[in-house]
Amino acid sequence: MRIYTTRGDDGSTGLFLGGRVPKSDAVIEACGEVDEAVAQLGVARAACTADDPELAEILLARQRDLFVVGADLATNPAHRDRRRPGISAVEGSMVQTVEDLIDAEVAVRPLRPVFIVPGATESSAALDLGRAVVRRAERAAVRLAAAGHPVNPEVLRYLNRVSDLLFVLARRAAGHREEPPSHD
Repeated sequence: MRIYTTRGDDGSTGLFLGGRVPKSDAVIEACGEVDEAVAQLGVARAACTADDPELAEILLARQRDLFVVGADLATNPAHRDRRRPGISAVEGSMVQTVEDLIDAEVAVRPLRPVFIVPGATESSAALDLGRAVVRRAERAAVRLAAAGHPVNPEVLRYLNRVSDLLFVLARRAAGHREEPPSHD
């Protein structure tokens, strides 16, 4: 199997369920941000696998969910009715799962009422970077919706919650190490 198709040599790329758009299209920009988030969560997962396998599993599940986000965003607008919940369409239960994870983490590790300077551990820093990348993906999806592209509201909710989850998971990954506040 060849990885290259040459179809994109003209600067276009395919949408999910058909159609092509320029690679500079806002849809592709948003999908690229989501793809970067998936990759960054892979870095975070690799950093914490040995120390916290449960955290690694949580991150793997979020990576898989972000593939659903990407498919949802990349779906040809004429065929959005063909999306499948949990596979190519983000659904409310995915948001609820993330909210439940956040609540469980905060119950164990209450958050400090300050901004945190990232970098207490390699895995906490990777998670904080993942949070920032997911926020960028969220902003791209919001711009996409503002430009009139059909964006599933659950995509926006999901991205918003995942960035919150990554913040609390970064605090978990920091363990008992002192994380400096953003100011004295």
